[in-house]
Amino acid sequence: MMMNSSITLFFFLTIFIGPSISESVSLSISSNSLSKSNNSVTINWSRVDSPSQLDWIGIYSPPNSSLYNYIGYLYLNTSPTWESGSGSITIPLINLRSKYKLRIFRWSESEIIPTRHDHDHNPLPQPKHLLAETEEFEFEQRHGPDQIHLALTGEVGEIRVMFVSGHGKESVVRYGSGPDRMDQVVETRVGRYEMEDMCDSPANQSVGWRDPGFIHDGVMVNLKPGKSFVSPDEDSGETIAFLYGDMGTATPYNTFVRTQDESISTIKWIARDIESLGDKPAMISHIGDISYARGYSWLWDHFFNQIEPVASKVPYHVCIGNHEYDWPLQPWKPDWAMYIYAKDGGGECGIPYSLKFNMPGNSSESTGSRAPATRNLYYSFNFGVVHFVYLSTETNFLKGSKQYEFLKKDLESVDRVKTPFVVVQGHRPMYTTSNEVRDRPIREKMLEHLEPLLVDNNVNLALWGHVHRYERFCPINNFTCGSGPVHVVIGMAGQDWQPIWEPRPNHLTDPIFPQPARSIYRGGEFGYTKLIANKEKLTFTYIGNHDGETHDAVEILASGKVINGEITNMMTDEGKHSDDSRGKSGKTSYSWYALGAAVVLFCLLSGYLVGLRSRAKKETVTNKEWTPVKTTEEA
Repeated sequence: MMMNSSITLFFFLTIFIGPSISESVSLSISSNSLSKSNNSVTINWSRVDSPSQLDWIGIYSPPNSSLYNYIGYLYLNTSPTWESGSGSITIPLINLRSKYKLRIFRWSESEIIPTRHDHDHNPLPQPKHLLAETEEFEFEQRHGPDQIHLALTGEVGEIRVMFVSGHGKESVVRYGSGPDRMDQVVETRVGRYEMEDMCDSPANQSVGWRDPGFIHDGVMVNLKPGKSFVSPDEDSGETIAFLYGDMGTATPYNTFVRTQDESISTIKWIARDIESLGDKPAMISHIGDISYARGYSWLWDHFFNQIEPVASKVPYHVCIGNHEYDWPLQPWKPDWAMYIYAKDGGGECGIPYSLKFNMPGNSSESTGSRAPATRNLYYSFNFGVVHFVYLSTETNFLKGSKQYEFLKKDLESVDRVKTPFVVVQGHRPMYTTSNEVRDRPIREKMLEHLEPLLVDNNVNLALWGHVHRYERFCPINNFTCGSGPVHVVIGMAGQDWQPIWEPRPNHLTDPIFPQPARSIYRGGEFGYTKLIANKEKLTFTYIGNHDGETHDAVEILASGKVINGEITNMMTDEGKHSDDSRGKSGKTSYSWYALGAAVVLFCLLSGYLVGLRSRAKKETVTNKEWTPVKTTEEA
């Protein structure tokens, strides 16, 4: 498998009773054997009498799952010929290390159960009337390896590689400096978790649980910085990173929870950017709400399959979010957080997150149950000229906690000559103008306990997710612009549930207008951010998914000075960027200010000062209008 232009990395692996079926309905598939994940299978059916709009196909893996425990479903009416009683649907499937079976069911409106519905409030199909089923089919190499992803270890000359297989046998990774020089071998450790380890439903019930396979973890060593594979060169003087939160994954079928189709575009554009880098080292940072599996195991498989094209080429780093961790009996749940930490993790209590990733450092907290300790909570590493720090907003961060002491010691020990820039990341934001009422207590605690550490240690950027939009603040300290880190919310990578922006006190369904001065830029566009830094300057840009172009940018000098740190862009009524503030070329507002000054001078000379002032006033108001993209309740 070709990982990038400088190396080829190879893996050598040592090796029920249901309702009656209608005999009249014909159901078949195009192939009984798929070679690898994302291969497509075509489902053909015929002789369905009096077809209903609610007739559906259930996707089952393993095949002997209860009829109610399908992993996904498709309605027959997605085929253009469904009304004739015949049709076909083609979908890609991924390797779940188990066989598949497909089944057709008859379903009518009178059988809808109002209390069983998905996150879009659509009723979940009921499998009472089975019409037909296929033979079992599987992937030729269902033991893997699959879901390959990389990570930094924090040590020079090392890269961690992880993957999943369908067996627990010893495996090795062979690597080298080229396809004909695969002269190094490292063994992998193997781990897994069981349904009994999970803390709550649906993760610990048959409806959500699927065999996660065996997780292999190996560290490639003795890599030459900047020359071997993707090993970063700390002396190169350059850092490139792609950063976002709340991406999730897409599935080619409907399932129990809402999935994130926009995540496909996010990965597509990042893959484009990574390809354009050639051999330059880069990394990806995903700051919480990773897969949105929420207890449905196969969604983790879909997530890792989706990110593999980029995560197998550059290190993929994460921090924990509420949808990886939170459950009713979590160990740290102070009184002020009783309504913050709920059931968002779907009963996973951080287990898949902790075992499927292995981040630098050794941070962990006991779950208070038979479940393994939660890992990957807080850590840091240098990557080129940037010192990256990751926090957990779901576990104790107050003064005196292990996490607080780690952060204090870490920030105080940064060598700003070697890494002139410091970027801190966590899931729930310290600053946001979205209407996140439930999270207000945690923001207040973060401001009290963590903000002084960030300000006193001259942190340049503080990045957050959870709010599913992009919002950049001025350099800020205690809600006052002028000094402190530039806080940016970057939770716009895929999930589309979103509360409105900060509401008016007397009209709670309408946002404050204009937006608060501390909020420099707010955007509803799905996308991601890109960080490029050298010894002198860090440039942080927001790239939109609909066009792959830059929509906002800020520059921070090594001295700490922020360029383009004041209000430059607002949203227009159409939810797009006003061309009066920023043209397609990405010029900042200073150019437009200069142009405006020239126009004023011209009009003064021409005798039209009064008319110009009237028009300028009208345009100022227009530039500060914007429209909420979507109103929902959950982050």
